[in-house]
Amino acid sequence: MKIVHTDKAPAAIGPYSQGYIVNGVFMTSGQIPVDPATGVIPEGIAAQAEQSCKNIGALLEAAGTSFEKVYKTTCFLADMDDFAAFNEVYAKFFTSKPARSCVAVKTLPKNVLCEIEAIAVVE
Repeated sequence: MKIVHTDKAPAAIGPYSQGYIVNGVFMTSGQIPVDPATGVIPEGIAAQAEQSCKNIGALLEAAGTSFEKVYKTTCFLADMDDFAAFNEVYAKFFTSKPARSCVAVKTLPKNVLCEIEAIAVVE
């Protein structure tokens, strides 16, 4: 098992790692929309979805893989009314259309509007 860490994604805010590679598979921890350089959380679902996707991208790069190698995501929304706006941003990043679960949850860390985790092949 190999821990993946990058300063280009937010640091873990608890007792966990940003991601792990195990047997050629990379699994990210959930990425919330915190700008890793400033700690700022943007306003609105579109901006938050964009930042969460950028954070996933930074982890994928650190693991030596890419969005094209992602085969499963799990997405968490604070409000399912944001589903369409979230999808519009998500589709720009996850162009290979991986399998996905998307659920509404009561609350997310730091009261953000979305969180994304991903599983990808590492070759």
